[in-house]
Amino acid sequence: MQADLARFRLEYACGMDEVATKINILRQEFDQTHQYKPIEHVKTRLKSIESLLEKATRLGCRRDFDAVREQIRDIAGIRVVCTFVEDAYRVADMLVRQPDITLVAKKDYIATPKPNGYQSLHLIVEVPVFLSDRAIQVPVEVQIRTIAMDFWASIEHQIKYKYEGNVPDHLRERLKDVADSASSLDAQMGQLRDEIRSLATD
Repeated sequence: MQADLARFRLEYACGMDEVATKINILRQEFDQTHQYKPIEHVKTRLKSIESLLEKATRLGCRRDFDAVREQIRDIAGIRVVCTFVEDAYRVADMLVRQPDITLVAKKDYIATPKPNGYQSLHLIVEVPVFLSDRAIQVPVEVQIRTIAMDFWASIEHQIKYKYEGNVPDHLRERLKDVADSASSLDAQMGQLRDEIRSLATD
């Protein structure tokens, strides 16, 4: 059973590496060709076997690989942190336009933030992974956000962890206020970039 789980997880690790490579190629191309960096950094995350089994139990998912593959879509995850909001959409578009990438689902929490203020662009994409005996489609979750959004999400995660999910109301309100400030900062930085571009073309 452990060997089967390890092989199952390996498939997702390979899928994650494939998508991460595509994103890093885009990052390098922009840096070399366009002298512009829409991507600040990229992080990858693969659920441990323990975390995977825990989530399957929490969701009431059957303990077989087909059920887990169908119901749990964030086994492999990539976080892409961009400079500007416009860059987040640009990177997402460049990724999903690649011929071997299939867009399975998209949730735009930038255009419509969560009630707590969380903002990010979430994609579930599938990429082919070629094994020794077969090719499989592997789903990978890609979260794309700005530096300000990523900083807020990191702090919010730390607070939720500290309070074990039971965050006091006054802190929830403060977090929402800070999320609004982060969104305003992103908008102002975007306007500043546009002004600089305009001056450069005059």
